[in-house]
Amino acid sequence: MSIASRPKKVALLTAGGLAPCLSSAVGGLIERYTEIAPDIEIIAYKGGYKGLLAGDSYVVTPEVRAHAATLHRYGGSPIGNSRVKLTNVKDCVKRGLVKEGQDPQKVAADQLVKDGVDILHTIGGDDTNTAAADLAAFLAKNDYGLTVIGLPKTIDNDVYPIRQSLGAWTAAEHGARYFQNVVAESGANPRMLIIHEVMGRNCGWLTAATADYYQSMVDRQAFVPGIGLSKGRLSVHAVFIPEMAVDIAAEAARLKAVMDEHDCVNIFISEGAGVESIIAEMTAKGQEVPRDAFGHVKLDAVNPGKWFGDQFAKMLGAEKCLVQKSGYYARAAAANSDDLRLIKSCTDLAVECALRRESGVIGHDEDKGGVLRAIEFPRIKGGKPFDVTQPWFDKLLAKIGQPKGAQVDVKH
Repeated sequence: MSIASRPKKVALLTAGGLAPCLSSAVGGLIERYTEIAPDIEIIAYKGGYKGLLAGDSYVVTPEVRAHAATLHRYGGSPIGNSRVKLTNVKDCVKRGLVKEGQDPQKVAADQLVKDGVDILHTIGGDDTNTAAADLAAFLAKNDYGLTVIGLPKTIDNDVYPIRQSLGAWTAAEHGARYFQNVVAESGANPRMLIIHEVMGRNCGWLTAATADYYQSMVDRQAFVPGIGLSKGRLSVHAVFIPEMAVDIAAEAARLKAVMDEHDCVNIFISEGAGVESIIAEMTAKGQEVPRDAFGHVKLDAVNPGKWFGDQFAKMLGAEKCLVQKSGYYARAAAANSDDLRLIKSCTDLAVECALRRESGVIGHDEDKGGVLRAIEFPRIKGGKPFDVTQPWFDKLLAKIGQPKGAQVDVKH
């Protein structure tokens, strides 16, 4: 590598929803640059692409570098997030991020040039990295000479062709710990139905992993026989995810027997499960389906957990239905030990790629034998479905007595 090609200044940004990796990834990148290329300047755009468009950034000072390791102990993002799609010109103008007639991608590119940035590190999910891919293509097409390197953040774990996205393991653990307290509500009312709604728009991985982690906690607990504190009462009784068809009538019959025996039923559902049915119902009633800047249905507005609760409460004869969502609790956690190891390997490689000006999204490439590499931006795509044939998921369903049911042909 020639001296002229060596980057002099890098910028970081985090975008999209939170995940238990953002703070640690920012810290890891700062640490690695400080270790092997301390002469390279670092800035961090405030609030993701919004900060980039506005030229609003933090300077990573020597003091910040000295304390970067502290960031591994925190959740959230120290530099802030936003949901901005640079190719959605109308939305950017409407939000006052650019002026009428401006191209957000050109505004972003010109700001990077103005700030003297050679490398842009984007840390986000499929929307963030597809936005980064669009920006990288724009930069290349217009000869800006900048390199974009992404890190995969999404608790859904649904990015093609990446084996494991940063923060997903931690989100599953904390979702399970959240439900460990919520499940005690089963003793607060006779015939209690508890719905645990877990984040996951198109992919059921997080719901399945959260249920598996929680059930393993239950399996390790001690119980008092004869008074109601039983394993059967605290266990997961059903897992509903977008990748599997749900025979509501058959499941209701199975779960009514569980209710009759244990006086409660605990269901884990993905927030994306049943959405098509809900949308059809809303459309039939002439109701508007709310969507975000990326065209996604706003799941908090359509409320899948309540819909499932209403369906099953009547069929199970539940006296009370409690819907609880662990998403915001889980996604804001600090990274656990498994994710910290993954984050370090990815941030270290991201810096190495930056030094040789290699663009792409860092991850274990499932199409290349699972090797950790900079995956080409055009190959990055969201919406990867959870593989319901995995042995650990089969084992979970068998353990809780749930028939696997038909696998949905998920197309993206």
